[in-house]
Amino acid sequence: ILWSCSSSLVFSPEAYKQAVDLKVESLNLMSFATEPFVEHEDEVSFLKTELDKAYEFALGRPSNEISTEQWKILIDKDGNLLGGFLNRWETEGMLGEMFVTEMQSLVGDAFDTIIGLESGKIDPSESK
Repeated sequence: ILWSCSSSLVFSPEAYKQAVDLKVESLNLMSFATEPFVEHEDEVSFLKTELDKAYEFALGRPSNEISTEQWKILIDKDGNLLGGFLNRWETEGMLGEMFVTEMQSLVGDAFDTIIGLESGKIDPSESK
């Protein structure tokens, strides 16, 4: 049943690329969380803006509620994924290496879910 519902959704190369790019950028930036937040404040601010753009893009696509909800969970500053991680880094100033590594794994999995949702949609150029 899930497959039949998701197969009616249209694949967006832009949404796919956006998710892949943001995954790489996010995981890379997270690796610097063992350093003082103030040294990376501009990069974090830029990343948050790019994540907000991705969420808004997902929100604006028709029949895209599941992907939109995944973006919302990922970027929630009070949540337990990327948004919460960035918020904690800012609040605490620096984070421990083990915590950063563990969070990178969880955030990577969350991005993989979003990427998988997008790649499971039908590419209209292939339906001819």
